Parts: sequence; C-alpha cells; structure tokens
Amino acid sequence: MNFNEYPDREMMMIDLANIIAGELGESLRTGDRASLCVPGGTTPGPIFDALNEVALDWDRVDVLLNDERWVPEDHERSNTRLLRQRLLINKAAAAKYVPLYAPTETPEESMEALAAGIEPSLPLSVCLLGMGADMHTASLFPGADRLEEALSPDAPILLPMRAPGAPEPRITLSARVLQDSTNLHIVITGAEKREALEKARSLEPMEAPVASVLDRAQIHWTE
Repeated sequence: MNFNEYPDREMMMIDLANIIAGELGESLRTGDRASLCVPGGTTPGPIFDALNEVALDWDRVDVLLNDERWVPEDHERSNTRLLRQRLLINKAAAAKYVPLYAPTETPEESMEALAAGIEPSLPLSVCLLGMGADMHTASLFPGADRLEEALSPDAPILLPMRAPGAPEPRITLSARVLQDSTNLHIVITGAEKREALEKARSLEPMEAPVASVLDRAQIHWTE
C-alpha cells in the first residue's frame, strides 16, 4: 500500500485525474484498447469533471463501474446516471460504456450476459475505488450475503450482492477482478475514513473487505 496525502480536495482530485489520464494514455500506447473502472457516489465527481476534458483516444477506452445498484439508469440512486452526467461527456463521450445493469427483475437473471460484456475489458487498465467508513469497497460489504464468494481467488467476474441496510440488490465486480487491475487507486476523504483505512490494515477481508485490495493499491487521501 502506498499512501498519498494532499493538502486539499481540489488538488487531490486534479492530481488524480492527471494520474489516471497518464495511465490510460500509457495503456493505449501499448495496446489496442484501455479500460477504466470507477466508483459511483459523489466523491469522484470532481475527478470526472477534469477527466472528461482530457485529450485521449476515448473511442478506444471502455468505461465501467466498480458496482451498481439494481435500479434503472434514470433512477436517482443509479451510479450509471452519475457517470453519464459527469464523466461520459465532452471528449470522454466517445468512450464505450460497459453496463452493470440490465432491465430484468433480479440481477441473477442478467449476470451471465453482463459478465460476458465485461470480460473483453479485462484485466482493467485503471481501477479507481472508493471506501466506506464500514470498510466496504465496490459492493463488497461486511456481512453481505455472498461476500465470501466474492473474495475467493476463483470468484466469478460479477456477483449479485445483498447487504444489511442496502435498500436494493447490488451487482459488483469481485475482489479478484479489482486486484488484477494494472493500476489500482483508492480515493478517500476525511478523518473518519482515514481511521477506517488504518483499522482495515489489521483485519481480515471478511471483516474489512477493502483489505482484499490494499496491498496493490495507491491510496489518495485528504481532509
């Protein structure tokens, strides 16, 4: 784990956008396509705002989420909705979006087809993760119904996940897919999450799922 501390959020977000752009550019110089995997939520929004204006061969970039709530794309709780508003615009509008949602009643019904759509984008060129104060990352939540399977070395690409307190089912990339990323970053803000990160370092992934990816991650933190 490599820990990077920044003096303020604006500097961190701009710096991280530049790092990601550089890593995508390097992947495009050495391969036909690159893939960028990002979290939902409000924290990465400023990173997306900077990144969508970067001059890259975006038509050769696959963009996908770490995880998604099982709600339609126009739902207010949809991560995809945020992505379309903040990242997949301006120059980045040319990128190929790889979905983690399909219009079926349950995620289980669409799992195979969605995983098949993601597989050509693996291994991920760049993966940006967030982390909750409960030490979850993606939709790998402590106490979730299929967490043990998702943490397994032979886990599938995608899993449905139901967690205590989550109002709808989730779909998430497995820890194996996240770990296999060429470049892996975790962005966190605030004292509470820094404390949670330090705690996670001494816990097993079943207690602190983010621990499953810490060894390979660059951590980016500011108050």
